[in-house]
Amino acid sequence: MRYAARIGIFIAAIFWTATPLFAQNDLEFQARQAQQSLDSAWNKLERSKSAKDRLSALTDAIISFEESLSLARDSLRQISVLEARAQQKLSVEEEAYGELIGVLLSIDKSPIQAELLHPDGPMSTARGGMLIADLLPALEEKVQSLRSDLEAARYLSELQYQVTLDLQVGLVALQETRAALGRAIADRDDLPKRFVEDPAQTAILLAAADTLDIFADGLSLIAKNEAEGSLPDITTRKGTLPMPVQGKVIRYFNEADAAGIKRPGIVVATSDNALVRTPTAATIRYRGPLLDYGLVSILEPQKDILYILAGLSTVYGDIGEVLPAGSPVGLMGMSEIFDEKNLIETLNESAGLRGETIYIEVRVNKAPENPLTWFEEFGVKR
Repeated sequence: MRYAARIGIFIAAIFWTATPLFAQNDLEFQARQAQQSLDSAWNKLERSKSAKDRLSALTDAIISFEESLSLARDSLRQISVLEARAQQKLSVEEEAYGELIGVLLSIDKSPIQAELLHPDGPMSTARGGMLIADLLPALEEKVQSLRSDLEAARYLSELQYQVTLDLQVGLVALQETRAALGRAIADRDDLPKRFVEDPAQTAILLAAADTLDIFADGLSLIAKNEAEGSLPDITTRKGTLPMPVQGKVIRYFNEADAAGIKRPGIVVATSDNALVRTPTAATIRYRGPLLDYGLVSILEPQKDILYILAGLSTVYGDIGEVLPAGSPVGLMGMSEIFDEKNLIETLNESAGLRGETIYIEVRVNKAPENPLTWFEEFGVKR
């Protein structure tokens, strides 16, 4: 093959592979933002130690940690994908540059007669020399581009390492804060009660109810000495109430599951050990195991309205207690252990959201309504 043609092919390959891949400023901004958010969560945790309302302060700290870690995971996923692309790109460039250098070296080692004589004559020889002379400045420019790509790959690797460390430290702090929250809730004794639970009636209802409908309809039977009246009206806030948990909706109202079963609620995928809160002030009508729903918390924000939160691994509070808005009602489970290996997650729609799911149902006058018409979508991805 003619030298000029071979060099042209390799130069074209290098031009194609040397396209910039990195948005370093954006990645660094996201990483710094995650770090600042984690620092803020740490500050909230420190302030919670002396806060008058320690339970509320711990709740705020947990929410901050969860949001910060979610941001850090998103940043780490992007960094990991770009780092892998960078390594792949450098491998392709290495091969292209290697072959080009081989051609140049072979030219340099050729006898002077071979360089002066071209099979197609002196004119072609001259043209080939001119082409090489024109391509060399472009080649030098691409060498500089390669050097920049190498620096970018090294930068991404270092950034990935730092964000991973931040995640690991944040996860440990988050676990410790959750444990502190559990202790604070256990020590809480200042909440008003709307009624006293009748354990015998609760046991009877649990044994007799074979569906969620029957159990929800019979909740009034387990209450003794219930106070008259209702909590303030929330219907004017319909559609603006915060979601009980951050996550991604994976099954919608009355949507059939893999078995063809339809439920009048939504299923939300969450992160491990995610904190579940009451969207508004509410009475705990029931909390505990129920049928095949796992641990359940049923809240009554006002008369004839129920929030049913099912699939928790831990539930807080006592039946009959009135919780302030934003109070913790439980934690989701933990499907896997956090370690350095699974901190780097694949880039897909549910990345960062493992196998934990919560079922949310809203009942008004005993009839199910679409929860997404009640809660704002902030914090919940579709």
